[in-house]
Amino acid sequence: MKPHNIFSNIPHRLDKELFQCLLKHDTITIERIISKGHRSAESDWYDQEENEWVMVLKGKAILSFEDQSSIQLNEGDFINIPSHKKHRVAWTDPDNETIWLAVHY
Repeated sequence: MKPHNIFSNIPHRLDKELFQCLLKHDTITIERIISKGHRSAESDWYDQEENEWVMVLKGKAILSFEDQSSIQLNEGDFINIPSHKKHRVAWTDPDNETIWLAVHY
């Protein structure tokens, strides 16, 4: 087996947010998300069937929730989002990549 590195193979240009599945099993999906100034449209909300544990490995982001609350995530910060808690990405750093690790379970 060959190890992989979460910080490698980052595209120089990101026209849209990049979602990459790292592992998928019956009850769990792990993905790497790369953002650079990307955010959800004002009217778009994630309303997921699964719980989502998400961590910012590099960069900064702000998540907004349907209840009008927001949370800023810096490097090393993580949050668990229960299923069907509507949320969206309100902001990511436009000058540097934000690398997320998301676990859907």
